[in-house]
Amino acid sequence: MLQIDLWKRIVIWGLVALGLMMALPNGFYTRVETRNDAVVEIEQKGSTPTRVADAALWPDYLPSGLVNLGLDLRGGAHLLAEVQVSDVYEGRVKGMWPTVRDVLRAERDVIGAVRRLESPEDELRLRIANVEAMPRALELVRGLAQPVTSLSGVGSKDLEFSANGDVITMVLSEAEKLVSDELTIARSLEIVRRRVDEVGTREPTIQRQGSNRILIQVPGLGSAQELKDLLGSTAKLEFKPVVGQTRDPQTAPGARNELIPSLDQEGLFYIVEELPVVTGEELVDAQPAFDQNGQPAVNFRFNPAGGRKFGNYTADNIGSPFAIVLDDKVISAPTIQSHISGGSGIITGNFSVEESTKLAVLLRAGALPAEMNFLEERTIGPELGQDSIDAGKIAAIVAAIGVLVFMVLSYGLFGLFADIALVINVALIFGLLSMIGATLTLPGIAGIVLTVGMAVDANVLIFERIKEELKSAKGPARAIELGYEKALSAILDANITTFITAVILFVMGSGPVRGFAVTLGLGIMTSVFTAIFVTRLILVIWFERRRPKTIEV
Repeated sequence: MLQIDLWKRIVIWGLVALGLMMALPNGFYTRVETRNDAVVEIEQKGSTPTRVADAALWPDYLPSGLVNLGLDLRGGAHLLAEVQVSDVYEGRVKGMWPTVRDVLRAERDVIGAVRRLESPEDELRLRIANVEAMPRALELVRGLAQPVTSLSGVGSKDLEFSANGDVITMVLSEAEKLVSDELTIARSLEIVRRRVDEVGTREPTIQRQGSNRILIQVPGLGSAQELKDLLGSTAKLEFKPVVGQTRDPQTAPGARNELIPSLDQEGLFYIVEELPVVTGEELVDAQPAFDQNGQPAVNFRFNPAGGRKFGNYTADNIGSPFAIVLDDKVISAPTIQSHISGGSGIITGNFSVEESTKLAVLLRAGALPAEMNFLEERTIGPELGQDSIDAGKIAAIVAAIGVLVFMVLSYGLFGLFADIALVINVALIFGLLSMIGATLTLPGIAGIVLTVGMAVDANVLIFERIKEELKSAKGPARAIELGYEKALSAILDANITTFITAVILFVMGSGPVRGFAVTLGLGIMTSVFTAIFVTRLILVIWFERRRPKTIEV
């Protein structure tokens, strides 16, 4: 018999109602978006009358999830950055000098004095006094090399040492450089993501392209320059002992020292030691604040290891100046007045409130391990995004009207039932997109338009099968029941193969391709659900009420 159990009807209509409820906020997009932003601001910054009023624009008891609009629909900033992975080599090699020096000094009576020489950025060269002890010196420094931690570098060491006369040269091995490159890109990706997330942007696209490039797309941002200002600085923070200061930029800083300009005082240069006492990598928190004079500043806090080093240095150097260096510029050089324990302090300087907030964001997110060069930048205006939305709407409306009219003309009342299911189908797609927080792009709209066309395929198969059963002198109820049963295998086969294609596109593709795959995959699931369950339930309800002796499909 043509019937559906009560519990099944409740489940079907319950799922439809849930999907429609989840899709509802997208019909009031601007209002719900303003409300969501206000709620986040209240949680982070506290309530104000304006924020409270904005938060009341949408009832709390209704869903507030929205389909995020991609860069091509909302407008925003697009950057393609190249990470200078070779920058990391210099830091790694330079940082090994104290360790190498201490190992050789342990046998100074045999090796003699050790002196560091000028060398290329990715090399460390040093000269020993007793050239006859070179074999022993090489044996000692080679003991510092560690196995490379990667499958491709099995059996390799991270450091390579060679001798030429009385000079020892240390470089990173090729296997270690490959590992370093991968870690540099991975860390750059994570820090870029943190920095973008800190400023509250919606659904940014941040992904690797090629071996050393990063694609960054941030919807809703006013210009590419805003994004460059946020990402362009490495935010490399270092605390270095001050040797002296000068106004002559040609002053020789001396061995193992650097000449760094002051950020606030034009023409002033500080001579600081090359190796820092503490770096920004040991920071765990940074917050905008105000100093004792009411001027904008930044409070910072180190992890236990950094706090211990910071405390020990301040205890041993009371009365000495201490340079706070940000991206190779001295932003402050206070004199140590007392032992600073607890691993916390304050960065002061000639900041505005906006600058102190931005600096705190950069420090919290962490320093970029290497400089990024921007190869491509593009700003997509909101007008262009609105044009894309309008064009997508027109395409979707034209496609929907065409399909709806075709179904009614071809299948009459049954076609009308299919049209009702099709409208529910599109609403369910938006409900699912809102639930998972997906981003809708122009290719995603194309996936929805394609789904509109594909959604009726299952109904066409069912209706044609019902027509065949009616020709076999079956009764209306039996013909409808057999139509659904015999068309089921064909419906599942067609949709499963298409769904597999969508999964492959999602896994193998990126960016717009993934957006298309998401809407296509969700559309297939909702299409099968509406065709097999919703349309059938509508038919059953109609049949139970009318009890027709004959039907025309």
